[in-house]
Amino acid sequence: MSHNLEGSMLSDSSSSRRKKRGWVDDMMEAENTPGDVIHQWSPTHKQLCLHPREKENDAVPFVLSRRSRRRKETSSGLSWDHLPDELILRILFCLPLSNLLRTSLVCKRWRRLAFDESLWHSVDLDGVTNMAAALELLLTAGVRRLRCPRTFIQDLHPVHVVQMDLSNCNISAETLEVMLSRCSALTHLSLEGLELSDRILHHLSQNPEMIELNMGGCAGFSPEPLGRMLQSFSKLERLNISWCEFSLDHVKAVVGNLSSSITELNLSGYRENFAQEDLEVLVERCPDIVTLDISDSVFLRTTCIPTLQQLMNLKHLSLSRCYQIYAAALGDVGEKFTALRLLDAFGLIPDPRVFSKTYEIKHIAVNTRAISMIARPTPVLTDVHSMWDYRCRLRFHY
Repeated sequence: MSHNLEGSMLSDSSSSRRKKRGWVDDMMEAENTPGDVIHQWSPTHKQLCLHPREKENDAVPFVLSRRSRRRKETSSGLSWDHLPDELILRILFCLPLSNLLRTSLVCKRWRRLAFDESLWHSVDLDGVTNMAAALELLLTAGVRRLRCPRTFIQDLHPVHVVQMDLSNCNISAETLEVMLSRCSALTHLSLEGLELSDRILHHLSQNPEMIELNMGGCAGFSPEPLGRMLQSFSKLERLNISWCEFSLDHVKAVVGNLSSSITELNLSGYRENFAQEDLEVLVERCPDIVTLDISDSVFLRTTCIPTLQQLMNLKHLSLSRCYQIYAAALGDVGEKFTALRLLDAFGLIPDPRVFSKTYEIKHIAVNTRAISMIARPTPVLTDVHSMWDYRCRLRFHY
């Protein structure tokens, strides 16, 4: 680098000498040049201005013009501006969530199209921890099916949501109350593991189209609002209300207000609070039950089996850890329950194979479902990112 710098300096000095020598030669030639030739090649003298206030350019108006830009067109002669909204929406429908959000930054028109309600029917945000602002934007876009378990949620105002999974979210009861106060068309809802309130149950009762509800492990509400909420759900088919912080009055409010439309019910985890008389009321009110989980009801005895026989459509029965029901009393379930196909009795039947072979039960699978799937939106202990058997079209990848 230093060598190049020195070479450039030397070349500059030699060129200056040549310029100086050439200027001297020109001066010598100028002395021998005739006067008329010098006058001919010399510039014209400026004329004096007679009016000192006038300017030289007053005669010629000064105009600042702008060259019009030509619209760039593709080689085919078409541009995105010429495409109708319907065609662009069809293209955007094929994009994943991340690319769809990027297209909304292109221009105002694309932002309007990117948040069209037809593109945001179902969204899976599993893995997003804090998303209050983003979720607010999504809900205003018209999301109908929303899956966001285990997330942190602040103030939101959903309006069009029909299916929503809020299982184990970090959300206050006040925020949840505001959310549910804006929802009146919910059909599938999961609030598993959340702290609720009487006001929340009141807002839930404003959704008469409710079909599937998961309230497993919830707390913070009274028996009376619980009973009124269940009375308003005349179309409810699947309910998981297990392992809540219930008293004896809570359990009676549940079994005494269930709709006859119930086909799947998880009422496990109530130990001394669920007794034989509660089971009798339940069977009388819900005769079409297909799947029933009343595990961990330690007050139930073998005398409950004739009551359960009244459920003619019963296919899946869970009696796990009902320790006053002996395994021998379940030996003839194949004869008493003609429709039964699944029997879970963990803690009562130690070896399912020996039990099935001893009592010649071939058409009934014993102890195959350790965890109940009633009203749960997503299969437990799996990587399936579906919600009530349907995959969300847009999914957040992390």
